[in-house]
Amino acid sequence: MKTIEKSPTKNENGAIGIGAMIVFIALILVAAVASAVIIQTAEKLQQTAQQTGQDTQAEQGTKIVLLNTMISATGATGSIIITFELGAGSDTIASTAASYSIMCDDGAVVGVLDADFSAATALGGAGGAVTPFVPGTAYELPITFGGTGTDCDLAVSTDYQLIMSVTGGGTTYEVLSSGLSIAAGEELV
Repeated sequence: MKTIEKSPTKNENGAIGIGAMIVFIALILVAAVASAVIIQTAEKLQQTAQQTGQDTQAEQGTKIVLLNTMISATGATGSIIITFELGAGSDTIASTAASYSIMCDDGAVVGVLDADFSAATALGGAGGAVTPFVPGTAYELPITFGGTGTDCDLAVSTDYQLIMSVTGGGTTYEVLSSGLSIAAGEELV
């Protein structure tokens, strides 16, 4: 038996070349579409992350950080002094842009003390009221309990909810607990 080899004709070689070119162009188009989708997704993620970062900085950066709370006087109108500073990355704020609320519950009546920080002074109380508050500086604020018009009194073994907030900024929540005795110089933890 004799085998006859048939060589491809010029038309078959051209058809193979055109087919390969079509496949090549299709691959390029698919790669272009895929890269456009990936680039769009990356841009969207970057914009979302940047916006989230700005929102977080605005909310958490400009907030009050409680450093210490100490009883300064006892009796019918007991008082405490809170020591605070602005959180890291905070902007300078006016003392009237910060406010606090202290909630207390004596079992019969829930009381609330609230005011702004306009009575705050530099740490040590020198120089009178301070405004605006600057990041990196510690301040103190006296708060008086009891007396006329309030249902909050300093009492032993009592929890007080302290909420400090900054207008357009963050909010700090702390629980202050008194110990078994109320004496000047003791800390509320």
